[in-house]
Amino acid sequence: EVQLVESGGGLVQPGGSLTLSCAASGFTFGNTAMSWVRQAPGKELEWVSTVYSDSRSKSYLASVKGRFTISRDNAENMVYLRMNSLKSEDTALYYCARGFALGTDRGQGTQVTVSS
Repeated sequence: EVQLVESGGGLVQPGGSLTLSCAASGFTFGNTAMSWVRQAPGKELEWVSTVYSDSRSKSYLASVKGRFTISRDNAENMVYLRMNSLKSEDTALYYCARGFALGTDRGQGTQVTVSS
């Protein structure tokens, strides 16, 4: 059974930073691209970032490029999203996803709220 468990969300002021973590199990993590997606209140699910299985290639939504960094640890079956210079428009429920784009499986999500 695929399991994806996100953590690390919270309330942060504009300009602040957070690091999200995702613990993965139930599939061959080291062979699988992993993504982060988010859903803001009243909006559709939105892809944020993807890291390929070997970490050599990473891609980002234009609005987060230069502020967010995706990474993974294949030894620990973990994927991370470091978020710097957070803006109010980054407020959303963030999901870890197996695969590309919106993923074939997602976790329960972790809430990120950017507000003063």
